[in-house]
Amino acid sequence: MLTGKHCVITGAAQGIGRAIVETFVEQGATKIYALDRNIDNMQDWQTDAVIVPVALDVCDQDAVANWVQTLHQQHAVIDILVNNAGITRDNLLTKMSESDWDAVIDVNLKGVFTMTQAIAPLMIAQERGAIVSLSSVVGTDGNIGQTNYAASKGGVIAMTKTWSKELARHGAQIRANCVAPGFIETPMTANLPDKVIEMMKGKTPLGRMGTAQDIANAISFLASDNASFITGQTLKVDGGLVI
Repeated sequence: MLTGKHCVITGAAQGIGRAIVETFVEQGATKIYALDRNIDNMQDWQTDAVIVPVALDVCDQDAVANWVQTLHQQHAVIDILVNNAGITRDNLLTKMSESDWDAVIDVNLKGVFTMTQAIAPLMIAQERGAIVSLSSVVGTDGNIGQTNYAASKGGVIAMTKTWSKELARHGAQIRANCVAPGFIETPMTANLPDKVIEMMKGKTPLGRMGTAQDIANAISFLASDNASFITGQTLKVDGGLVI
């Protein structure tokens, strides 16, 4: 349960991010700052007493710093940070453009760094907190046509391991973990050809695609006090795709 927790969730407008927000509400969170570049998809949350939609680009360091400074001035407590925002720009190595490389690294890696760097001082002052970042099985095992995505998600794992050591110094109960999804039903996979979907299901021992809820459940566990002795870990939620 997340009763009484104050949370920041990035990439919250759709897919996995929306499922995380709704799961945190169900788990009893007191305040959820739901961040995304575009909050048009959050209109149904505008009157929610728990969810606060925030239009924010995780790649904009100044904007992120200013927003977090506002939270600090309001004496806000942030118990949980979920770094979910991410994009893909797939292509083979020999055909990948510099702009596609830069875009993915900027959102998936720099964005996670930027948000965590801004929020971490609040957690350090509190001497407690939980950071859960979205990686991918592609970040642990690679995938054809995803050099940029693999690099970004592998980097998230490396940063997470570092933060689990760095932020817990001097006895602070600050934990950092990753969730690495496998093949999940999201807007990113909605336009894939049926033959690709069936092929990936065939490679997954549990015989299906994962759901956004599957990922949200894993994140809510790692963010909760039930995982109070788990840090620096990467939890694969992939139906056995990568064993």
